[in-house]
Amino acid sequence: MQTPEIPETEIGRLNTLKSLTVLDTEEEERFNRITRIAKKTFDTPIALVSLIDENRQWFKSSLGLDVRHTSRDVSFCGHAILKNEILVVPNALEDSRFADNPVVTGDPNIRFYAGCPLTVLNARIGTLCIIDTKPREISEDELMILKDLSALVESELLAHHLSTMDELTKVLNRRGLISLIQNGIDLCAEHKISSTLVFFDLNGFKKINDNYGHKEGDLVLKLFAGLIEKASRSGDVIGRLGGDEFVAWLSNSTMETAQSYTERINKLISDHNISSGNQYKIAFSSGVVLINPDCRTSIDDLLHEADTLMYHNKNKK
Repeated sequence: MQTPEIPETEIGRLNTLKSLTVLDTEEEERFNRITRIAKKTFDTPIALVSLIDENRQWFKSSLGLDVRHTSRDVSFCGHAILKNEILVVPNALEDSRFADNPVVTGDPNIRFYAGCPLTVLNARIGTLCIIDTKPREISEDELMILKDLSALVESELLAHHLSTMDELTKVLNRRGLISLIQNGIDLCAEHKISSTLVFFDLNGFKKINDNYGHKEGDLVLKLFAGLIEKASRSGDVIGRLGGDEFVAWLSNSTMETAQSYTERINKLISDHNISSGNQYKIAFSSGVVLINPDCRTSIDDLLHEADTLMYHNKNKK
């Protein structure tokens, strides 16, 4: 049996999962409704909303399975969260990863599995999956339906987080940032690993607003938020402090990791500036702070330190 690998961004992923406050809660009709649709649509005996915790697979909705959690080591979903695409196993007995897995050789006798990763706040936290006790195939049209249903689960998981989202850019606002970064730092301290905090400020943003209007400025803010999110890894925390100031917290990272991250963003922005045809160019300055596992500095102080470094770097340009 092949146990699932642990993602490089595990700390950030767990941070996001725990921030949703859905683990070890009662079943809810809003999730059961989706698994009922999946079970009926695909005619499978089992449909699950599965969340991958540190050492277990926990089910927010479990239709056709009379347990609320199993070991992460035997979970198919632990494999599914390692990639963005749906994991399909037509016949587990013919798949070397799962053939001797206890949930294949014994109850519930899994043969067919299809699990679509659930991505919330840039972290793959679990799956919507369908399971059959006999081998089968799944069509492209059926895969699209599974993706659509998974998007509904993601929306439900994210619903109570709306108060922590920035309305314009659709990334975290200051409230959401502080909460998730603090949770992440605590998890990193527990596991004795470092993380980094990156503070961004857009160069010349006021001139864009003054010369091209606030509507254009809003487009720039939304574009920049999208690019820093695109450059990030699963489990990293991205948000807007306010104005043209953004922050990224990178889990399980070093100064070199943060430098590679800002270089990826620079490349994305450079490509955009070349292709956009705009009369102005988007540019940014950044400051990076390394957070050691034994760090006892407050979030506000870390933000201030990164902000100071950012302005120092901006003044050098």
